[in-house]
Amino acid sequence: MKVLILSCNTGEGHNSCAKALQKAMLRQGIQCEVVDTLSLVSETLSNRVSDAYVFSTKGPIFEIAYKMGEFFSDNLTRSKSPIYQSNKLYAKRLYDYIVDNHFDAVVCVHLFPAEALTALHRKAKMTVPTFFVMTDYTSIPFLSETELDYYIIPHEHLVEEFVEKGLPREKIIPIGIPVDEAKFTTRLPQLEARQQMAQTMGWPMDDTNGHWYLIMSGSMGFGNLGDLVSELIQRIRPEDRIICVCGHNQKVYQSLRQEFDDQSQLWTIGFTDQVSALMDASDVIFTKPGGITSTETIVKGLPLVHTAPIPGLEEYNARFFHYHNLSYHTNDIAQQVSVAMRLAEDATYREKMLTAQRANANSHASDDVVGLIREKCMK
Repeated sequence: MKVLILSCNTGEGHNSCAKALQKAMLRQGIQCEVVDTLSLVSETLSNRVSDAYVFSTKGPIFEIAYKMGEFFSDNLTRSKSPIYQSNKLYAKRLYDYIVDNHFDAVVCVHLFPAEALTALHRKAKMTVPTFFVMTDYTSIPFLSETELDYYIIPHEHLVEEFVEKGLPREKIIPIGIPVDEAKFTTRLPQLEARQQMAQTMGWPMDDTNGHWYLIMSGSMGFGNLGDLVSELIQRIRPEDRIICVCGHNQKVYQSLRQEFDDQSQLWTIGFTDQVSALMDASDVIFTKPGGITSTETIVKGLPLVHTAPIPGLEEYNARFFHYHNLSYHTNDIAQQVSVAMRLAEDATYREKMLTAQRANANSHASDDVVGLIREKCMK
């Protein structure tokens, strides 16, 4: 059995989901390949789309585009959107890649390849099962115009939303969002994780009894990190520590290093592959409400405070998490810090959130998705 996973370089979330599925498949003896879809057209196109996405999140452009997408998607009749028309252009190239490499199933973790596969479905060319895996806790614009065989969504409470948006109920399967099970379903003892991180990062370990607050800003370093760090520094105890992960955003990284150069309580790092260990070492996580990082956190079982979202999908993620008590969300930085400190210090308050996380997170979503793919391929 051989499976193709199609992603796209618009943020690391889609790629993280694709890699988690790939690892699960390899564990189960299934050949698997992850491909950046637009790179099948050209690496230049893929890089331009990635750069455009990053640029769009830095101002109102992304919010405007998302709202237009929602309106267009909700008002589609029999015609297909410009998103479909654009991705249809490379459908033949994608079809040849699938056939030439003898794939038995195709999985999309991004809308763009799903649109291209839809074009192939409409021409009755696809003879292998096709799957879409959602990486956010809401339906995305234009998803309803796609025509894949199965749609894997994060939670059973979202089924009606996806049906209302136009997906056939019989194609919707609520399993969860796949994350790397080897990393996020296990926990190092907190002290061991702190010692490991201190050794890896060169941090002094003069006190191991304080609270550690981990700030995640996504691969792009999004959010008002300076104000959040400043608020935390003013209010936490001397033995507490703040770890701020700035991703690939060197401008934010340098700004924080310069502004808080004299603050020994703050440790600032750029992009890292040590997220799992950093979570294990921490008492509370701050993060923007991206679907993947948020899911990794609740699978890990850690108190979560959602900071201001990138307008669009992340607003819906924050709403879903907040009202299921999986996280606390507010855009008010002072309130974010107040709740985080209470989560660190109040065991009863913290346990209410962790209980809700255990009840709603599928820690084995990756294996369950692979099991579904295997089942459908055998049929």
